Amino acid sequence: MFDFDATLPVMAVQFLILAVVLNAVFYKPLTKAIEERSEYIRKNERGAKERLAKAEELAQQYEKELATSIRQSQEIVASAQAEAQKITSSQIAEALKEAQARREEAAKEIEQQKQEAMQQLEQEVDGLSRQILEKLLGPELVR
Repeated sequence: MFDFDATLPVMAVQFLILAVVLNAVFYKPLTKAIEERSEYIRKNERGAKERLAKAEELAQQYEKELATSIRQSQEIVASAQAEAQKITSSQIAEALKEAQARREEAAKEIEQQKQEAMQQLEQEVDGLSRQILEKLLGPELVR
């Protein structure tokens, strides 16, 4: 089947030359391109990881700042509510004092009018009593 003649070493040499040529022309550039592509992918992956880490750090920082801002705004609102409560309480107290003063003034005025009315009634009663006595006893006896 096989003849071992001079063609076998020629074929072996041709195979080795083909392997060297393919290695030089095809495999080395292809391997280089694959390595460059792998390095490019690794660089992009590292850059993406760094950007992701930075983004997460910024997100945490923004969350802290947001929490601080929310806390400060709640403190401001609580302070404003307390101040409004104080103002309302003082205005209510002032209004109550004013109402009490008006009530007392009205009571004094009513008492004064009552006294004046009583004096006027006493004078009228005295006058009517005198008239009744004059009619009953006569004008000469009443004085």
